[in-house]
Amino acid sequence: MSDDIDVSHGGAIAVDPDQLRAVANALVALAPKFADAASAIRRAQGCLFGLPSASRRVSTVALGGSADRAEALHEECRSTGEDTRLMADVYELVERRIELEGLAIQGMGPTDALLDRISELEESDPRVVEMEKWVFAAWEQSEVRQSPVDWTDYVTSPSIELPLLIANVLTFASLVGSTGLGQLPPGTRLSGSGGPVSLTPVPRIEPVGPPNTVAEALRRFPEAPGAQIKVEKYTMPNGTKQFVLYEKGTQLTLDEDEPFDPVTSNEDLYLEREESASYVATVEALKAAGAEPGDEVQVYAFSQGAMNASYLAMQSVFDVSVVVTAGSPTVPALRDDQLSIQLGDVRDPVYRLGGGGIPGGIGAPDSIVVTKESDGFPGIVHSLDHYIEMADQLAGAEDVRMEAWRDKAKELKSAVSIESTEYVAKRE
Repeated sequence: MSDDIDVSHGGAIAVDPDQLRAVANALVALAPKFADAASAIRRAQGCLFGLPSASRRVSTVALGGSADRAEALHEECRSTGEDTRLMADVYELVERRIELEGLAIQGMGPTDALLDRISELEESDPRVVEMEKWVFAAWEQSEVRQSPVDWTDYVTSPSIELPLLIANVLTFASLVGSTGLGQLPPGTRLSGSGGPVSLTPVPRIEPVGPPNTVAEALRRFPEAPGAQIKVEKYTMPNGTKQFVLYEKGTQLTLDEDEPFDPVTSNEDLYLEREESASYVATVEALKAAGAEPGDEVQVYAFSQGAMNASYLAMQSVFDVSVVVTAGSPTVPALRDDQLSIQLGDVRDPVYRLGGGGIPGGIGAPDSIVVTKESDGFPGIVHSLDHYIEMADQLAGAEDVRMEAWRDKAKELKSAVSIESTEYVAKRE
């Protein structure tokens, strides 16, 4: 196990095929220059052979070695460029397959252009289809998707029951996750009605500005007694409004009026894909804060709240531009204009319910999945404090893809006013 975080794009595809092709084209374009350099060195070497006095000052053997190296670099660039182009085709074929499946889930037929592109990729090289299978197989064997757990990695105990219990919990979570319940393909929507709910607003001291890091955002979760949701309203210089939503996870209580309860809302969202009382409360809190259809919303959510965030981004009337989740049991297939940051610990049984995510990755090109493998009891690993620590590590990682998140945060710095309200939601 390691305390280090791993930052990737998630799913079977960790890179953008177009970016791969750009790298491939650069390598292929560079290759002839090494060939030209080798030829120039060979010509210089030949000239020195005809000038004995000069050859005593310049090593013709060294020149020959340089020419050999330039020729080797020419071949390396050429072959690596061609292999990179091949992988770009493989990854694009994976994406197109997922797009095809997403259309089927929505009850829509594929376009001729999509089918033609799949055929074109399949026929481009006999290795493409076989390598596509390898990509999916590698993703299926990823640690989060696999159920076996070595309990000896865990904390020691006077009896064997505790480590075995932990292992069994994680194994069960992986098995449930492997069913696909936690993967929300394009077009997935909640059915039914989870209302009604009531909201009690609790005005808070306005922040001086938007969060500067993801960790700071996770530290802004509601603090008022009983509050599960917090909304910051940013009024921009042109009069438009943007909103930032912070949402807690399951509340461990026996209160039947609690919409974020341990059983009913979780079952509704995860098992039944039905609207939960907590989802209704989420939408109503945004409306109460002044959000209207089309208004931009950035979301930070944990656990059950992260499930609500998934569906809010996929089906709500709001323009959800940023989705940051911690310990989420669901992974939504977001649009390519929605920035996603997922924080998950592979020893967190709730995160394992996500089944390893969507094969093609999700969201905008700079979206990331941040994972780590921690020691400890699952109840500790699945805690907001644990994920805040992971977010602190992310801030120190200086990953270039975080610039997209920073740009979204900077947009809010120009706000002329900020209002912050927490909400206590109750079932009616």
